[in-house]
Amino acid sequence: MDPKYITLKSKSEVLKKEPEKINISIAGNPNVGKSTIFNSLTGLNQHTGNWTGKTVETAKGEYAYRGTLFNVFDLPGTYSLISDSIEEEITRDFLFFNRDIFCVVVMDACCLERNLNFALKVKEIHPNVLFCVNILDEAVKKGIKINLNKLSNILDVPVVGTTYKNKLSIENLKNEIYKSINLNNIFKSSKTIEYPEILEKSLNYIEPIVKKLTNDELNSRWLALKILETDEKLNETLKEKLGINLLGNKEINIALENIKENFKNNNLDFSDIKDLIAKSVAKKAKNVYTYCVTLKEENYNEKDRKIDKFLTSKLTGIPIMLLLLFLIFWITIVGANYPSQILADFLFFIQEKLTTLFEHLHIPDYIHGALVLGMYRTVAWVVSVMLPPMAIFFPLFTLLEDLGYLPRVAFNLDHFLKKSGTNGKQSLTMCMGFGCNACACVGCRIISSKRERLIAILTNNFIPCNGRFPTLIAIITMFFTANITLKYSSLLSSLLLTLVIIFGVFVSLIVSKLLSKTVLKGIPSHFSLELPPYRRPQIGNLIVRSIFDRTLFVLYRAILVAAPAGLLIWCLSNISINSISLLSYCTSFLNPFAKIIGLDGVILMAFILGFPANEIVMPIIVMSYLCTGSLTELSSQTELCNLLINNGWNLLTAICTMAFSLMHFPCGTTLLTIHNETKSTKWTAIAFILPTLTGLIFCFLIANIVRAIF
Repeated sequence: MDPKYITLKSKSEVLKKEPEKINISIAGNPNVGKSTIFNSLTGLNQHTGNWTGKTVETAKGEYAYRGTLFNVFDLPGTYSLISDSIEEEITRDFLFFNRDIFCVVVMDACCLERNLNFALKVKEIHPNVLFCVNILDEAVKKGIKINLNKLSNILDVPVVGTTYKNKLSIENLKNEIYKSINLNNIFKSSKTIEYPEILEKSLNYIEPIVKKLTNDELNSRWLALKILETDEKLNETLKEKLGINLLGNKEINIALENIKENFKNNNLDFSDIKDLIAKSVAKKAKNVYTYCVTLKEENYNEKDRKIDKFLTSKLTGIPIMLLLLFLIFWITIVGANYPSQILADFLFFIQEKLTTLFEHLHIPDYIHGALVLGMYRTVAWVVSVMLPPMAIFFPLFTLLEDLGYLPRVAFNLDHFLKKSGTNGKQSLTMCMGFGCNACACVGCRIISSKRERLIAILTNNFIPCNGRFPTLIAIITMFFTANITLKYSSLLSSLLLTLVIIFGVFVSLIVSKLLSKTVLKGIPSHFSLELPPYRRPQIGNLIVRSIFDRTLFVLYRAILVAAPAGLLIWCLSNISINSISLLSYCTSFLNPFAKIIGLDGVILMAFILGFPANEIVMPIIVMSYLCTGSLTELSSQTELCNLLINNGWNLLTAICTMAFSLMHFPCGTTLLTIHNETKSTKWTAIAFILPTLTGLIFCFLIANIVRAIF
């Protein structure tokens, strides 16, 4: 079912079913708690967060109340209904064409005047509404007192107040929705906003023509307003869905010419009509706000602004951001060591038991090798290496998100990203890439420009994901911090890892610039991202959400590709021709080329076999050098370092391996996600070739420069 066009069935059809089903939608500005309300109503674990643009698709859920089943649609958060972005277009079309669906407009009690601008527009397009003033508890703390009864009376709309923690407020919301729903409600034009006299005369002139052309089945007053704004996108949608071409109608064009002449006679510019409409809406919102809200202190958000002076300052914003990034990596590196070892011991203990079981059942060795030493052992490696760091990194990332810091990151990086031909929203997807590049590609939906969304998707792989950290950390600790006192080695490792990531971000910006000047030419779109108030995160909800929404989701997808990869690796290692394994043939074939770029055939083959999951790159390298036939872990890092050195590794090899780890093809899960997001084999192929080619060029330059010097 197309989420843009969902029509409520007739009353007779609805009454045939038990229980009765009614459709409602949830709309509002970004970052007002829409998805939290959606979750509270439906019980679904729809992801929420304290940064804007979280919901870009229409999520659906349901709940039962008093014998009635409600279908709930969580619409994308948007600031207007102009349709300049995907979010605006989806929300506008949903509200306009699904005229019988009851709409709950969610507003942030701490930002009520700004939110009223959108709420008034929704009421103008869709009169079957209820206003939900959310986060009232925070408003009370800031000395903001909202008279909900006054707000309801002045707007002639039911109004309900809700808070994060008070479940009773959600029950009140359900009850008010239940009371407000009326299946016999006939759609009618709503005169929510009184415009200046010349604009009202223009609407009265053009509205009867619209009524006649649409058989009075649509909101003619709002459509007349859109005609005056010359809304080409809405007109295209009307032509496509209903076969109505309002802007191409002769009678309407004559009316528009007369209206333009009237504006000219009154010394007004018709091209300023959008500003005139916006000012009228803002004036109405301000009047309503002044009538319904009293403030204990005018500067109630002064504390937030003082914090922003440091976090978004040109002088201190970037250093603080880098310091926080460093701290997150340090906590992740230090905190993941012991859990990872415990988990590995447990999983490999199970492997021993499986081996005993296979021997007891007299199962052939090749089946045991393929299933246990191949598939299971690889999955065990991926789980033990991925799970602990993700279980630490994702909650820390979600903590920054819920605190409201991530939009400040976007603000700080907007200047650099605009220079690269895109905008600050890409920085949010970069942050997600630290956890999983596949999740980051999905997160690119928050970018409204198709061109900039493609750039973000194509360059996100330069941000190292959780799966590449083990390889980077192992090389850093073996070749760069091995001789440092244990007390400081983790700090230095975290610092070097941070520098590597900064380099990855720099490469991402350079490639973004090249794309925006070549195959994806265009002017950077306007960046509009609200800086939300700082909020105390809900720790319990944060942990559960980060584990289930992110950690387990990413882990599940990694396991799906790791299992068949393990089978392939075992087969290549154990199937021999002339007593030489297929894996050895492959590494020997690749070796001459690999040497040119500072690697060797084993390293390059490990990256190729690591295509399903980056976590298994280092184990494959170890297995290939030892010729063990299955993934192998050495007892200590010193032993691993000696193995690598004995097989020709030096500082140049370490640097080139890190560079190629940072810049090579995306993993299988990410490529599949890219194809799902772009619906294009071409762009998926480019997403594979672009980072790989960049990595090969960098490694070639590094290897040859170092060799020329030394």
